[in-house]
Amino acid sequence: MNKFVRQEVKLRARYLCEYCHCPEYFSPDPFEIDHIFPLAAGGTSQPDNLSLACSGCNGYKSDYFVAIDPGTGQLSPLYNPRTDDWAEHFRWDAEFTYIIGISAIGRATVDKIKVNRESIVNLRRVLVKVGEHPN
Repeated sequence: MNKFVRQEVKLRARYLCEYCHCPEYFSPDPFEIDHIFPLAAGGTSQPDNLSLACSGCNGYKSDYFVAIDPGTGQLSPLYNPRTDDWAEHFRWDAEFTYIIGISAIGRATVDKIKVNRESIVNLRRVLVKVGEHPN
C-alpha cells in the first residue's frame, strides 16, 4: 500500500484505532491498515474499504466481517467505520474506560475484536486522568 493512501487513512481516522479508539500516539506498536471487508472475501484496497486499526484490534478482527451478537446469538456484521455511525452502535461507560455495544453490530464487534482488552482499558484510565481520552 502506498504511503499516500496510508496517510489518507490515518488522517481520516484522526490517528485513532477506528475500533477501540486507542490513539496511535500512545501505542507502543505502529497501527495497521485494516481491510474492512477482507481481501480474502473479495474486498479491495480502495480507501473506502480501509480503516486504521491498532495491532490488537486488527489481529482479533483478522479476516472476519461478521460475528455472533452475544445478546441474541444471531450473526451480525461487524462495525464498518466507513458506513456505520459509531454512536449508533457504541457508547462509553461512565468512566470512559469501557466501550459498550448498544446494537447487534456493536455487541458483535465488542465481543469479536475485544475492544475492552485489559491493556486498552488501562490505557484509557491513564488517558482520562491526563485529559487525553479521545471521547
